[in-house]
Amino acid sequence: MTDLPTIDQSKEIVRVSISEAARLFGVNAQTIRRAIQSGEITYVVVAGRYKLNFESLVRWSQTKTTVKNKSEKFGIGQYVDKWKIKNTLYSPSTKSIKTSKHKNIKTSEPSA
Repeated sequence: MTDLPTIDQSKEIVRVSISEAARLFGVNAQTIRRAIQSGEITYVVVAGRYKLNFESLVRWSQTKTTVKNKSEKFGIGQYVDKWKIKNTLYSPSTKSIKTSKHKNIKTSEPSA
């Protein structure tokens, strides 16, 4: 038997409206509509309204530099202090970070 990653079939799909997506990502609703028209965002129509797949919205926002910047400045990113780093190429190695058993650790502060 191979050790392939399994897909979680019970994963709940989060869907948001166009106006909610625009507010979350700090862009105009027309920007979201253009992405829908170009097929960059997946959606379903429920009772005549677009419901956008949140996961595809996040992927789309991270591929567009302007949307990513607006999201960080005007959207939900303005409330996040630090995003989780997924690219481990430039993140510090856990082996290089030394942990200390002592709670009272003095750090060297630059002298003025």
